[in-house]
Parts: sequence; C-alpha cells; structure tokens
Amino acid sequence: MTADITPLFQPLTIGDMQLPNRFVMAPLTRCRAINHMPNALMKEYYTQRASAGLIITECTMVSPGTSAFAHEPGIYNDEQVAAWKEITDAVHARGGRIFMQIWHAGRAAVPALNNNQAPVSAEPTAISGTARTPVGEFPYQTPEALTEAGIREIIKDFRTGAENARKAGFDGVEIHAANGYLIDQFLRDGSNHRDDEYGNHWHGRVKLLTDVLEAVLSVWDNRHVGIRISPLNGFNDMKDSDPVALVRYLCSHLNPYDLAYLHIMRGDFRGEQLADVVSPATEIYKGQLMVNMGYTPDEAAEALADHVADLVSFGSAFIANPDLPERVRTHAPLNTPDPATFYSQGPEGYTDYPSLSA
Repeated sequence: MTADITPLFQPLTIGDMQLPNRFVMAPLTRCRAINHMPNALMKEYYTQRASAGLIITECTMVSPGTSAFAHEPGIYNDEQVAAWKEITDAVHARGGRIFMQIWHAGRAAVPALNNNQAPVSAEPTAISGTARTPVGEFPYQTPEALTEAGIREIIKDFRTGAENARKAGFDGVEIHAANGYLIDQFLRDGSNHRDDEYGNHWHGRVKLLTDVLEAVLSVWDNRHVGIRISPLNGFNDMKDSDPVALVRYLCSHLNPYDLAYLHIMRGDFRGEQLADVVSPATEIYKGQLMVNMGYTPDEAAEALADHVADLVSFGSAFIANPDLPERVRTHAPLNTPDPATFYSQGPEGYTDYPSLSA
C-alpha cells in the first residue's frame, strides 16, 4: 500500500448513523444458513467483522421457495427474525452497524431446491447451463413470466421482508437489484421484452424496482435504505444494450428518493461487457455513492479522495480479513482468501481466518 489511506478512515453520516470509516463489507453469499435459518456460526462470522464502517449481509430471501444456492438465509418467518436478532445484537454489542440485503432470485431459483416450484421472471427465458450449489449441480429451468398479480405478491413479500428486518434489529436494508436476480431481470433489456407497464421502455423496466422501493420506504426511512445495481455484470446470462444509459437513467430516477446510498458494481464477472459506469454515476447521482468490485485499499482511498465515491465495499478481502480496517490502518499483510472454501458449510474458510490480535 503506497497511497494515502486517510480517506478510508474518515467518518461518514448516513441517516442517524455515523460510520467510523468508509470500509463496507459487501454482501457475500456464503451458504452457511442450513434450511435457510441464520445460526450461531453466522453470528460469529458477522461479529468478527464489526469493525467495518457498515456490514451488508448476504442476499436474504424475502419469499420461501426461491432458493438459488441451497443454504442462503431467509427473512420471511418469525424463527428467522429471532435468529437474525441474535446476530444484529451481537454486531451492535461490538460497535458495528449492519444492513440486510433483501432479495428475490427470480429465474435463478432452482426448482430442485424448492420442491420443484417453477421459477419466475420478467419473461420465459431460462439461464443457460447449470446452477452449482453446495448440494449439487442442477439445470436451470424456463421461468414463468410473472403476471401483474404475481408481481404485486412479490412486492408485498419485499415489504414484509423489510418489516421483518426491522424487527430483527437491522440498521437498514439494501434492495438487491443486481447480478441477474429478479429486479435486475426486469431492469436490463437482455432479459425483459415485456410489452406491459413493467417493460417496453425505461420507465417500464425500472417500475418493479420503483414499486419495491416504495413498498420498503413505507417501512423504513429513506436514509436507511440502499440499492445495489450491476449494469455490466454478465453473471446469470445478463446483458443490456446500453449499460451507461441505464446507469444515467437510474441515477436520475433515484435522486429524489435521497436514499442511504446507491451501490454500483463497476465490472463484469465474465469480463465481456466493458464500459465506465462509475463516472456517469459520480456525475449524476446526488446522494452517497458506494462502489464495488476489485478495489484495493489504495485504489479505494484514491476514489474517495477524488470524490469518485463516498464509500467502497470489499468482498473477498473481508472474507479473509475479519479485521480488514485495522490491517489496512497498520499496513499489516492481508490474509489470502481461499475460494475453495467460500461456499462450504462449516467454519473452515468462514470464521477461522486469523485476526491480528490472534
């Protein structure tokens, strides 16, 4: 690390919270929630990382029967709420702040994991290939195109998920509108060719996100709600004909809501779709902007110093370094993440990465 890292340690106020630093723990699927239940192992994992300015949880199901990974957590019943409350209490006891990422998988849901329940999406187009999960590899199936009545039910599920997240003691929620899951499937024109009010034009493709957002804002103050988007990411067979225009439209559309933040992924996991989507977001979005995807601490500090963004989220760095801010502050070496254990079902590669104090 050679850059001035001071910007990473400047506090930032979001709503009624003061973040002590600009390190955000990105939402990270880890597949430890057996039967979709949060548990003691997850409590240890999140509590270990409470020194982050903000933790965003892994994607969390707002509806039963929508599993894409086999062991992702849910927030749709009272037992899950109680289990999550133990986690948020522990994070807060360590001085941390934590948002829940609320999520619907859409066509990425795997019928074999959901009692053969058919997935749903904007249109009946399947993801190619197979879903790789901790319990096996399964073919994706053609989803059912959502009716407007079905869309209304999902919006209700997001509202209930937001209510349950509040009951569980979270500091806010992030709406997952990225990475080829349901809301993203409506946003991008490669997966939405509808000719009703939920497609056909910019306003139509963003309508599901708008309706979900307004349902969530009926539960939470706007400064406790964030949104994550991935305009370039080709994961889950996603593509848009003009991702820069999509970013420009979304930023203008979301400005009046004055949210906690807009969280943008700058790249494509596949490396196929190339464009600068951060610059238009920096230019147009008036609220707090969070950037993500492959930032080193040096690059993150430079982005903050140059007012490109207000926050930077780190993924694999937080997987391997529970005390990431302290390691960066003291210029200590970083642990190396082990992808082979990212999605296993126990403590290995999850809670056993050493901290400096160890």
